[in-house]
Amino acid sequence: MIAYKGFDPGLICREYQFVTGLNKTEKANCCQNGFHCAENPLDCLIYYSNIEQAEYWIVNAGGDMDEDGNDTKISCTELTILKKLKKEDLFLHGLVFMVDHPLRKWSSRVTKDKADAIGGYAVVRGSDPVARGRKGDILAFAKENPVNGHIVQIALAQIDGVNILPDTWYGADLAER
Repeated sequence: MIAYKGFDPGLICREYQFVTGLNKTEKANCCQNGFHCAENPLDCLIYYSNIEQAEYWIVNAGGDMDEDGNDTKISCTELTILKKLKKEDLFLHGLVFMVDHPLRKWSSRVTKDKADAIGGYAVVRGSDPVARGRKGDILAFAKENPVNGHIVQIALAQIDGVNILPDTWYGADLAER
């Protein structure tokens, strides 16, 4: 199963050194042990919130698996480390996850309708989502159909001070509001 995992720099998680390729462990219990990852890329931000320090990877979860139902976190006995993501890619994968699963419970890292960037990013979803932040922050937008909740538009931008300005509200069309 394709999933996502956050790490401290160097593929380290809770003092365990992972390697690219296959990693194996004995047991998988979401609350106690196993290798953890998340089906929703944005849920990685719950556990590795510092996007400037953390590494985010696409992984393949296998073997015995367990879920706790709090978010999309999975514990597994086999974890294959596949591809490192740039921070922008993590948010793009998160937006695509919302497109593919529009009616699922939202990640706690997604704000409804209007968001100020915190920690270097804002992910906002709604029928007319708007967000703002500081230079360097990432703004991720998921515009919904107000009738059925399906995502009709996604957008991703980084505030560069030229095309996207700091402390200015933007919508999913990346136009100033």
